[in-house]
Amino acid sequence: MSRLFFILSFLMGVIVLLSNYLVQYPINYFNLSSILTYGAFSYPIAFLITDIANRFYGKLLARKIVYIGFTIGIIFTLLFSTNFADLISIRIAIGSGTAFLVAQLLDVKIFDKLRKKKWYIAPLTSSLIGSTVDTFLFFSISFYSTGIPWFTLSLGDLSVKIFVALAMLVPFRILIRTIKVV
Repeated sequence: MSRLFFILSFLMGVIVLLSNYLVQYPINYFNLSSILTYGAFSYPIAFLITDIANRFYGKLLARKIVYIGFTIGIIFTLLFSTNFADLISIRIAIGSGTAFLVAQLLDVKIFDKLRKKKWYIAPLTSSLIGSTVDTFLFFSISFYSTGIPWFTLSLGDLSVKIFVALAMLVPFRILIRTIKVV
């Protein structure tokens, strides 16, 4: 396994931890607190990591990075971000894990099916579909019936994820042109 493989696996875990922490904090500016959390800005990077892994290593090793990142992210989340006395914190950990695995594995599958098309089709399509699945799974598991406006938060979150998915095409293109896998 190459150094890039280990870097991507570690970064995946860090992104999961960071996003699980940041999703607990609504953006309190411009009346956005009922529709957006800070986690919306960090989590889409997970799709960039998965897509880079898929481009360089194929679907089997991309899945392995998802599993490694999931394990690292869940361990870190349980140790540093989950308050076991708080039901919402526990639901966030469960929602995050479920949504992450389903969405990232879906992303890997879609990317692999589209990998031979123009360079931007696979990462954009897989990220948009994966982000949509992730968003609604995560928010419904984590916040349904809690009094937190989960549906409007999920719509705000998804809007940012779509924007970030488009923006991530730039670093994706640069990275696939410049990284040399050994």
